[in-house]
Amino acid sequence: MRIDAYEDPGTPDRRGGWRYLAWLVRRQWPRCLAGAVLASVWMVLLAATPYLMARAVDHGLEPGDMGALAGWTGAMVAVGGVNAWLGVMRHRTMTKVRMDANFRTVKVVVGHATRLGAALRGQVGTGEVVTIGVGDVQTISTSLTAVGPGVGAIVAYAAVGGLMLSVSIRLALVVLLGVPVLGLLLGPLMGRLQGREAEYRERQSVLTARIGDLAGGLRVLNGLGGKGLVADAFHRDSGRLREQGYRVGAVTSWIQALGVGLPMLFLALVTWLGARQAAQGHISVGELVSVYGYVVALGWPVAFLIEMGHQLSRGVVAARRVVAFLRLEPAPDEGTRDAPAEPSVLHDPASGVRITPGRLTALVTPHPSDATDILDRLARYTPSDATWGDVPLTDIPLAQIRSRILLADPEADLFAGPLHDVIGVAEANLRGAGNCATSHEAPAAAKPPPGADETAKLTAAIRTAAAEDIIRALPDGLRTQVAAQARDLSGGQRQRIRLARALLTDPEVLLAAEPTSALDAHTEATVADRLKQARRGRTTVLAATSPLLLARADVVHHLVDGKVAATGTHRELLETEPGYRALIARDDEGAEDTERAEEGAPAR
Repeated sequence: MRIDAYEDPGTPDRRGGWRYLAWLVRRQWPRCLAGAVLASVWMVLLAATPYLMARAVDHGLEPGDMGALAGWTGAMVAVGGVNAWLGVMRHRTMTKVRMDANFRTVKVVVGHATRLGAALRGQVGTGEVVTIGVGDVQTISTSLTAVGPGVGAIVAYAAVGGLMLSVSIRLALVVLLGVPVLGLLLGPLMGRLQGREAEYRERQSVLTARIGDLAGGLRVLNGLGGKGLVADAFHRDSGRLREQGYRVGAVTSWIQALGVGLPMLFLALVTWLGARQAAQGHISVGELVSVYGYVVALGWPVAFLIEMGHQLSRGVVAARRVVAFLRLEPAPDEGTRDAPAEPSVLHDPASGVRITPGRLTALVTPHPSDATDILDRLARYTPSDATWGDVPLTDIPLAQIRSRILLADPEADLFAGPLHDVIGVAEANLRGAGNCATSHEAPAAAKPPPGADETAKLTAAIRTAAAEDIIRALPDGLRTQVAAQARDLSGGQRQRIRLARALLTDPEVLLAAEPTSALDAHTEATVADRLKQARRGRTTVLAATSPLLLARADVVHHLVDGKVAATGTHRELLETEPGYRALIARDDEGAEDTERAEEGAPAR
């Protein structure tokens, strides 16, 4: 019964929280059945010990039969040894059940997030996904305790009731009716807990999203003087979450208090009734001892039953959140026409932008969001009337578009791990790329020849992005571990790593927004020259206002209010378009830096 973290998790049941929990049980039903059997036998044998003790008292101790006393005592020792082993196996099996549910839920959530792709951010906040990953997954897996100790508690409860029948029908009825009464008393609190827990989870996801936004933009907020305002808003939201947490805690504390107190009162009643019956001569001394033992043994099943109800109440809330996420659907892909076989013109009617294949095109606008919207439409991340050749993009299957058109997001995620993994090359394919990537003897042509191996492609991508110095500065080169979002690198280094990753795919059409905005003028000029050379004969579209990039573009579209106002080379537009000239103009220091960079001298 090993857990394979890489196997297909299966198709989850998305019809509701309870059905999702049931699906997790069905996917590992042999293990769940083993856990239920082990827990049931374990708890029943806990109740068997008082029975054996009663026999030892009545048949051995009271009449003075030492043989019978030794036999029954030996039986108790044997049962205790077997039960100790059963307890270990029960715990081990239930740990596997929980881990399987944990891994399976993680895999279905991550897999669905991958299928949603670009539609994910538009349908659910980052905080919701993080809350599912760090909280709901654990809550769901813990709730599956119900299939082991929960089932065992029910079996043991029935077994103790049956044993009580051999002692006293009155005591048996009290035992058999007592736990349902406890359930009726705790039931309303369980329902209330679900409501409070659901609201708490909602607030938690909102606050988690805000924490992520703060972590990513704190430096900008501080520079703009907005840190205090955001801090006040965060303080208010965290205060509301704390208050909601108190409400959840209040309900939980009542459940736990009643879960401990009511069973004790119930068991005290059973003990008192047993003592009265022994005093009146209705039961023997041994049977009285067994009643005390049964009362103790009942403590485990009753505690597990109450804990099972508590965990299931929390688990179904978490499962509903997972199900709600799994119900999200990506934008429908109804394309049935093939993309153009040859490189063709990309046209965005909304803006008038026409992208000629095989050329380096720049989009210049005073409002960066206008250029970003155009790139989104040309890459079919938003619905539009854009065409590729004479075929509307919406008529082309999305897989064909993604395989040939790449939109390089300037804020694309960088996952934690070795740098070669972050860029997109497996360890097995490095083949000494650390040395190649940092070599000053790299060929001038950055685009590798057809059939070049992964090492050559990686070397070319790193060189084109002017990222050799990053590799040289890291202690283990490409094998250096970097943090999530590459927080241990500077903004300019992250930008070049993202560019290298995009170039490594060598797409037919590359769309990029401000790919060099965080670089100094000298490095930016180097990237501009190498990018133009590496992408020669390939379609490249850059949204930028940097003169260093624009001077190397074959075509520049000047956009006003999201529409093409003028088209030409950078120099032509500077001479003929005052609006373009005003947009590109820089102060004297910036112009001097530009000239120095173009001449090959380092910028100040």
